[in-house]
Amino acid sequence: MAIPSGARFAIGGVHFAVVNDGSHFYDAGAIFGVVPRIMWERQVEELDDLYRMETGLNCLLLRSEGKTILIESGVGGKPGDRDSAASPASEGTLITSLSALGVTVDDIDIVINTHLHSDHCGWNTSVAPNADHNDPAAFIPTFPNARYFIGAREWEDATRPNERTRATYLSRNIDPVADRLELLDGETAITKEIRFLPTPGHTEGHGAVVVHSGQEWGVYIGDMVQHRSQLERTSWVSGLDILPLVSMETKKMLIERCIDDEALLMFCHGPYPGVGRIERNEKGYRKWVDVGPEGQGLPHSHGERS
Repeated sequence: MAIPSGARFAIGGVHFAVVNDGSHFYDAGAIFGVVPRIMWERQVEELDDLYRMETGLNCLLLRSEGKTILIESGVGGKPGDRDSAASPASEGTLITSLSALGVTVDDIDIVINTHLHSDHCGWNTSVAPNADHNDPAAFIPTFPNARYFIGAREWEDATRPNERTRATYLSRNIDPVADRLELLDGETAITKEIRFLPTPGHTEGHGAVVVHSGQEWGVYIGDMVQHRSQLERTSWVSGLDILPLVSMETKKMLIERCIDDEALLMFCHGPYPGVGRIERNEKGYRKWVDVGPEGQGLPHSHGERS
């Protein structure tokens, strides 16, 4: 079964497509951390036989100031990238999703990573043609003409991992782009319409990507959450977050701004295409409302006490 891809949206004059690297499977208990299972299991779809939850790998493709920009690069296609933790490449990947839109790897000018966990930067690199993937020198940038924009603190932590983080900061995704970096320190304009916004919590150097055009704005939130219920319930902090209390405060700050301004939210791990808004219902509870490619609200929504 081919993965869905190519759903198109607009924020003011900036048009973007959600390109898809398939599905990623992760332990549901780890995603929900200390939240009791009796509470979170009502919010999720069926788990697999390894108690894993299926999550999306939604990336964004857009153009701004003449630049073709890719936000996030999925889990990748190198040996070991997908294995049993992601949908098979035969069902489609980020590269086939780009190709379906007429975009080649050579066309990408800028890659922005919210952080460098392996399911967010896997396609930063590929195995060189005819190379032995067991040779560390075999890995090359997938997007040969691109500059890679990454938070400076995230780069520092990813290249000096500790016991907690080394399993997801993989050198094969990181080292080959070291000479193509644009390291970002604090809130930074990438173009007049695209900004990198530090959003610490999941990692200390995690960032979101804000798109602003005219009177509209939206934000790609990366791994700030892995499930929509973690947006509705800010106290539901992922067990994967390095700084859980900071994560909670970051979510509260950004979500309230999004509610007030009716900003569009795009998140990596939601069911495709992972685009929606946070609103308050008649009881004042936060709720996620899916937004379809033509801007129509879809009927799937949930709510919480504020």
